Parts: sequence; C-alpha cells; structure tokens
Amino acid sequence: MNLREDPSQVRIVQSADEWTPKYIDVVAIIFVASLLISNIASSKLFDLGPATFTAGILVFPICYIFGDILTEVYGFRRTRRIIYLGFLANAFMVGVLWVAIKLPPAEGWPFQKEFATVHALLPRLVLGSLIAYLLGELTNSIIMSRLKLFTKGKLLWVRTISSTVAGQFVDTFVFAFVAFGGVLQNELLIKLSLWGWMFKVLYEAVVTPFTYLIVGKLKKWEGIEHFDTKDRIRLF
Repeated sequence: MNLREDPSQVRIVQSADEWTPKYIDVVAIIFVASLLISNIASSKLFDLGPATFTAGILVFPICYIFGDILTEVYGFRRTRRIIYLGFLANAFMVGVLWVAIKLPPAEGWPFQKEFATVHALLPRLVLGSLIAYLLGELTNSIIMSRLKLFTKGKLLWVRTISSTVAGQFVDTFVFAFVAFGGVLQNELLIKLSLWGWMFKVLYEAVVTPFTYLIVGKLKKWEGIEHFDTKDRIRLF
C-alpha cells in the first residue's frame, strides 16, 4: 500500500501497538468536556431564523471535530476507548445530577425548584442522548478510519466532512426518535432533526481549517502518521 509519508517529519505506523502517544490525554479531555458541557447547555432552547435549537448544539459539534482528530491522529482503537469513556462520564454526570436533585435543600437555600427545573432530565431524553452519542461517534470514527485508508492519507477535508455527515445523521435522528417518538409527530421530528443535522454539518465545514491546524500540529508533535491497517475495526 502506498501510504502518504514525509520522512523529514513523521514516520508511518500501522498499528496502535507500534507507538505510544504523547498528547492523546489532552485531546481526550477536550472531547469529553465538550460532550458534558453540551448536555448541560441543552436545557436552553433558542431560535435561529426559522429553526429552533438547544444551546448544546453550539458545543456538541466540537465532540465530532475532536472525534475526527482522535481517529485521524491516534487511530480507531484508541478513539473507541475514549468514546466509551465519554459514554460512562456522561452517564455518571446524569446520575450525580439526579441524586443532587433528590437531596433535601439546605435551610435558607431557595433555588431547589430552579435547580430541579434546569437539571432534571426525563428518562427517555437520557436514554436517547446516550444511545445517539454512542452510535453517532462510533459511526463517525469508523468512517474516518476506513476513508483514511481509501484516500491513502490525503483529502482530510473529505474524510472529516463525510464522517460527520454520517455520524451526525445517526446521532441526530436516533436521539429525536428515541427521546420524542410517539410524543411529537413524525413530520415535526424529521423537520427538527434535519435542521439540527444540517447545522452540525455546516459547523464542521466552517471549522475545517481549524481541524487541519490541530491535526497537522499533533502529527508533527507526535512524529507519526497512523493508519489502521493492522488494527481490526471492532466495537469492543
């Protein structure tokens, strides 16, 4: 296989076993933090022209951007691990907020009702969010990994946008129909999902230069170009 290589800057590696990353913890923290912040911000709705969004949509696409960066630089196997850790962190946060709501408020603290209103999540919303995130991120990462082999490491913008189109489609529609199926009409669910999906894809396209910058810097700092040729695509 003729893989892209610049011997003056990086070496080609084809398995996660062949090298030890230096900066993956930094990227992973940004990835998981963006996920958690977006879920908290999602309790706020806002209008943008004819469409309505949750405030989480301002942050959540960053998860996909850094999901792309993780897969591009560190490969699917390491990214898969971080995706699952993000899932557990999200579930842990939801559990802590649920307990916090149930705790009796201290005497003289008058914000119990407001706190519960902002942070209380219906079980279907939690389930929809967790399932959608997991399926969407895994779809995104698998496509990024396979397209990198197909393009031989070239056309990064094609890989990032294509993977986001697929991953965000899965995430947006799964969440909508798990969380609101049977509550809202299917026509409305499709309309809201399409608006959200298009916004997220546009977000990814606009910040593509930023993705190029971060990917280039990380590859230079790590001194590698990773291809998943020897790491099988497994979900576990």
